[in-house]
Amino acid sequence: MISNEFHMLKVESIDEHLLLVMFNRPEVANAVNTETGQELIALFSSLQHDPGNYRAVVLTGAGRRHFCAGADLKQRQGMTNVEWRTQHAVFERMRQSLLNCPIPLIGAINGAAYAGGCEMVLCCDFAYASTNARFALTEVKIGIMPGGSGTQTMPRAVGERRAKEFIFSAQPIDSEQALAWGLVNKVLPPETLLDETLAQAKRICANAPLSVLQAKKAIHFGMQADLRTGMAFEIEAYNRLVDTEDRLEGVRAFNEGRVPVFAGR
Repeated sequence: MISNEFHMLKVESIDEHLLLVMFNRPEVANAVNTETGQELIALFSSLQHDPGNYRAVVLTGAGRRHFCAGADLKQRQGMTNVEWRTQHAVFERMRQSLLNCPIPLIGAINGAAYAGGCEMVLCCDFAYASTNARFALTEVKIGIMPGGSGTQTMPRAVGERRAKEFIFSAQPIDSEQALAWGLVNKVLPPETLLDETLAQAKRICANAPLSVLQAKKAIHFGMQADLRTGMAFEIEAYNRLVDTEDRLEGVRAFNEGRVPVFAGR
């Protein structure tokens, strides 16, 4: 059961299968403070434990200017080294909770995604961006480096050499460049971004949920292994679907010429 008691996030059930999660601090460019991190951990840990009827999550930011500006540097001003590391441990758990989301996590990048905000884009399974979106990993400009998985997820998304230039220079790229690099899957006008992202999420929700879940696992873990190991993992994931009611329903519906009704069993 997803709690509605969030202050830094806006969480909304679009329908019984689709959850919309929004960074809700537009007055500070949707920057992430400690409470935001804790709320994201609570939310995505709950989904990992039991997604219930949810089959996909869309992640976006409030307003049309900022997706997420990364960590709230005003909150970090004056922190001791111990306090900084303690907060960063929260952010590490936050990032892991996003990566561990068992159902598809889709980004609707409605504006600037800088530093930790860009790293959260990289934690999504895929993302659509508005034409005014900008992306940057700016940490080296303030004496740190990406520490929210950016040095690992960025090269996996766009290649090692592009990732090195991107991180070393700390220069932003626009949405068209992000599309060309493969950081996002589609660029859309700001006024249609969320609707079109939700529409694609609903298409995913209409498919057999266990099939999507197993495919996500196979892709994610297979990409960490050599080809033969990945193929073996794929078959293990595939075989878990043979005994499901949804597999029987899918084949039956195809032969009866109707739309299948999947129960997630």
